[in-house]
Amino acid sequence: MSQSDHDPVKIGIVSISDRASTGVYEDKGLPALKDWLSRALKNPITFEPRLIPDEADRISATLIELVDAGCALVLTTGGTGPALRDVTPEATLAVAHKEMPGFGEQMRQISLRFVPTAILSRQVAVVRGQSLIINLPGQPKAIQETLEGARHADGSLLMAGIFAAVPYCVDLIGGPYMETDDAVCKAFRPKAAIRPPR
Repeated sequence: MSQSDHDPVKIGIVSISDRASTGVYEDKGLPALKDWLSRALKNPITFEPRLIPDEADRISATLIELVDAGCALVLTTGGTGPALRDVTPEATLAVAHKEMPGFGEQMRQISLRFVPTAILSRQVAVVRGQSLIINLPGQPKAIQETLEGARHADGSLLMAGIFAAVPYCVDLIGGPYMETDDAVCKAFRPKAAIRPPR
């Protein structure tokens, strides 16, 4: 099956960092998100990347802009800790129509398997219109772990990552039918929601 057999999907990826956005150091969030999504999804993807500072109004405006541009999924990275400049969750909740607390709960459960400070992370996920917006951690390794899941030393899955639930959530809010590469992340849908191969 070629990519043309799958629905095209537009994904907003937002890296939130005062220092990276001003060029003090190289942003690693956007490349990490693009790389993982390109491996995980079989759909043809159009990325809408944004690199912005930790400013609540700017974050909220960027999220609204990406939703209005037709992004079915918007992933942010950075700005979710307890530091004074960390305002991503507040800016995300400010544009929400619905909260999806299970995503943040699962991300913290996954990260707690690696570091005790995972309880300091405040990632949230929300629905705005027909778009799912998810805050991810800031580090590329943690981004992959939370999306893909925690694995045993032999590579087998210890705990499912949050992305397993993303395609069905996007279905339910009226977005495109997203299909994953099972080797990276196996999406779960109830039998009745699975589209037969074209």
